[in-house]
Amino acid sequence: MNDSSLLYPVLAMVLLTAIVTALLYRRRVGEMKSRRISPQSVAAARDMSGKLDDVRAADNYRNLFEAPLLFYTAMLTATIAHGTTGALVALAWLYVALRYVHSYIHCTYNRVMHRFGAFALSMLVLLLIWLLVAWQVVQFPRH
Repeated sequence: MNDSSLLYPVLAMVLLTAIVTALLYRRRVGEMKSRRISPQSVAAARDMSGKLDDVRAADNYRNLFEAPLLFYTAMLTATIAHGTTGALVALAWLYVALRYVHSYIHCTYNRVMHRFGAFALSMLVLLLIWLLVAWQVVQFPRH
């Protein structure tokens, strides 16, 4: 398996972040314009949540810099250690798919238990990814 195979799920996560970023700005600027909210009045996050009605995309955007950092780190570690396997690539794509589902739910109808289900499954997949990466590093050390 080619180590660059892990680049594609990483790029898909970057794309998801870009999509949520665009959605965040579209919603935020739209609401601020329609409600005539001064940008200075929402200079801090605490001010933003108090004045804006729709913060779903902003909340999801922050989520994309939490657990997914462990995903990026695992992909980098596997690549450096030349530990790319078919199973790891499949799990990486599954993780990305679950994060897309999580973001879709979070940014649209936002049912907490549906969102939690996608999140919990993605965390289980992330744990499996790290177990595989750790196994590869321990079993097949590269000098």
